[in-house]
Amino acid sequence: MSAAGLLQRARNEAGLTQEAVAQVARTSRPTLSAYEHGRKSPTLETAQRLLAATGHEFDVVPLVVFTEYVTSRGRVLVVPNRLQRLPVREALATVVLPLHLNWSEPGRVSNLADRQQRARLYEAVLREGGPADITALIDGALLIDLWPELVLPRDVRKAWTPVISAALQDAAS
Repeated sequence: MSAAGLLQRARNEAGLTQEAVAQVARTSRPTLSAYEHGRKSPTLETAQRLLAATGHEFDVVPLVVFTEYVTSRGRVLVVPNRLQRLPVREALATVVLPLHLNWSEPGRVSNLADRQQRARLYEAVLREGGPADITALIDGALLIDLWPELVLPRDVRKAWTPVISAALQDAAS
């Protein structure tokens, strides 16, 4: 994500106006607007100050890299090298899957706070989803919790098992 996108996202998640963030961060609203629209680039110190004004901080997070696996039937699956956590609001959101993930029942609403609905959605995303779908909809801890119960084709389970096993080992150490 770009610095502009990061600053705007943090401000929006905090529910603050540009004026409010600029005041707390000791900068002007036009300068903040220029940062958020990519017309100017803040220094690292300035970006930290702006994020702090929204109640956020920088963090070092390993990149998620996706690998393609071809199934025995010639379908391509994408699997991340590591599981990520989603913000709680996103992990337990109510969502409508895009048509490429839910072509048999378009428009179906899934409440991710409901374990059974979350399991059905995770099955669809693991079978059919691309990197953007996995990044947006799959929470690593919730996936691990559901893993034994998910109904998945053998090739899908085989491709994802090393990632699940690695996450479980990391959690145990």
